[in-house]
Amino acid sequence: MSNTKVSDVYGINRDLPLNYVPRSYADTILRESLDRSQHLVIYGSSKQGKTSLRKHNLKHDEYIVIHCSNKWTIQNIHEAILKSAGFELTISSSQTTTGKQKISASIGTAAILPFNLSSNAESESTNQNSITLEPLDLDPFDVNDIIDALNRIKFNKIIILEDFHYLPTETQKDFSFALKAFHENSKFKFIIIGVWLEENRLSVYNGDLDGRLIALNADKWDKQDLTSVIERGEELLNIEFSENFKSNLVENCFDSVFLIQEACLAACKQCNIEEKQITKTLIAENIDAKNLISNIVKSQSGRFNSFLTQFANGFQATTLEMYKWLLYPILTKEITELEKGIRLLDITRLLKSKYPKKDELNTGNITQALQSVTSLQINKNVRPIILDYDQTNLVLSIVDKSFLIWLATQNRDDLILLVGLDE
Repeated sequence: MSNTKVSDVYGINRDLPLNYVPRSYADTILRESLDRSQHLVIYGSSKQGKTSLRKHNLKHDEYIVIHCSNKWTIQNIHEAILKSAGFELTISSSQTTTGKQKISASIGTAAILPFNLSSNAESESTNQNSITLEPLDLDPFDVNDIIDALNRIKFNKIIILEDFHYLPTETQKDFSFALKAFHENSKFKFIIIGVWLEENRLSVYNGDLDGRLIALNADKWDKQDLTSVIERGEELLNIEFSENFKSNLVENCFDSVFLIQEACLAACKQCNIEEKQITKTLIAENIDAKNLISNIVKSQSGRFNSFLTQFANGFQATTLEMYKWLLYPILTKEITELEKGIRLLDITRLLKSKYPKKDELNTGNITQALQSVTSLQINKNVRPIILDYDQTNLVLSIVDKSFLIWLATQNRDDLILLVGLDE
């Protein structure tokens, strides 16, 4: 019997799932972008296959990956790039013109094999087969110093920034300016991956990036591709889900590939399927797909309740309590409306009709709070993030599809009571 495990096919995997299905509107764009000079931004809701998309289309030795942190500055991004490229960093005795400490970058052993570097870092040589460098004193805030260091080791890999949305907003803005310099002063290519639904997020921070970025919406999954994910898994495991189960699963998953994967895994477990079957096996004939999805989402109730209470509290206690009131449209609008996102105009109208201190509320208060919804979630350690505000189209969106399904199963009055909007 084959040792193909159900967990290697369905469910969430660290590695690329065996039943990965290329999408013409995503994989093709990624592959074509590799031959162009622009940087690539892959965006979409959480757990929609953004990382799997790049893993499927790039060879492991073609890129380095930087996982962004919520406390990083642009200095930390630059240092992480240098370390991944093979440099060893120490604090230099020199200072920048602004009085900040420089860093000393020397060639580490990690750089020797990928870039044919000699471990002898005492002098610079032009030998065709090796490059040796003296330690470099760099300003970690200066993108030109980073470019120069990478050029010296003939670095030629794609630089991938995962979890870009977790960076502080100011760091995202700073890096959007650095990205323009990387584009104009080097041949280095970046792939930036983030959870948002706004096509030109980085261009909002720096208009000069227009034409220098390719945006790829990884959020989109049509029903045929979701069905193909299920069917590819069936082939690998020599099983067949009942047609009723498959159709109901695709119909009720809110176009979430995560829920497709998790529901198929749960169904296999219920039917005692752990690995590939010797003979074709029909399963899930008596499993209610919609109920299965509901149970998967229900297991995240603690996380969602915690999100609501923490978000409602805001960064600190304030008179206006804007973050609590931003939850009002989320907790009162129909699910079909929430799927599309809520426009600033609609939020403003709704809050002005319900807010207890109408004379103190203005559009500026609402806009300022909306622009900080991601920062607040990062501050509260909400992972993955659930809400995102599109500053271009002025739309507040739910970027965790599981939250939408969970919300549809909840008593909204109880949630309004939970966050204190009943007062």
